[in-house]
Amino acid sequence: MNETLFRQIQALFERTYAQVGINLEDCLIDRQRCGQLSLAAGASARELSELARTFLRRADDQLYVGIYYSRWLIEQLERHDPRRGISDENIRCLIAFVEEINHALHAALQFKRGVREIASEDFARNLELQAQVDTYLVLLLFIAFFRKTQKVSRTDRRWLRFHLFAQQQPQTYSDVNLRGRYLETGELAASYTRYLDALNGARRVDEIRVFHALDYPQKKQRILALLDAPKPKRTASDN
Repeated sequence: MNETLFRQIQALFERTYAQVGINLEDCLIDRQRCGQLSLAAGASARELSELARTFLRRADDQLYVGIYYSRWLIEQLERHDPRRGISDENIRCLIAFVEEINHALHAALQFKRGVREIASEDFARNLELQAQVDTYLVLLLFIAFFRKTQKVSRTDRRWLRFHLFAQQQPQTYSDVNLRGRYLETGELAASYTRYLDALNGARRVDEIRVFHALDYPQKKQRILALLDAPKPKRTASDN
């Protein structure tokens, strides 16, 4: 049986970081359940995307995860399957699709490591920053696959950055926490992925594994320190 796109992306993240221990597809919820959980999440949840959402709840020292995708988003990805190519027709939906898998996976991995403050703002920013970084790298892999023997071009990276970073409009959120969260994490992710672009494949994997293990203040400090450091030199083996 062919693996679903969801399962393929989860497996990619698990190969990069660690096994989460569950099939996250089992956490998918329908529109009705999404509405119930959004209502329970409070007023700020009304400003989140209608296309895709991840819900986290702690009870009896267990983490409960719900992942929602709108029917429209799934239809777009079925009509323009990213495994046949990435284009303007599917890039936005693919970004949302990958980010929610990433949110769920990293929340579960952190919970397994003993992190319990899942309602804190630092926890939310950590997931958001990690998701933007990982989504950028995953989409670069998609692009590289379709380029075959050609390297990912600067034009490819600019196009991806436009959709992942430049099109964000955090200033439109009326909720102060959401506005600050998406503004800060978007700027940090854009800066950090430029640094990652300068690394070869092996060094990039080593770096993101170190980065993944950090909490949000540590991630932020690392990125700011890297911005002040000399840029790494590219070699003939760089991708």
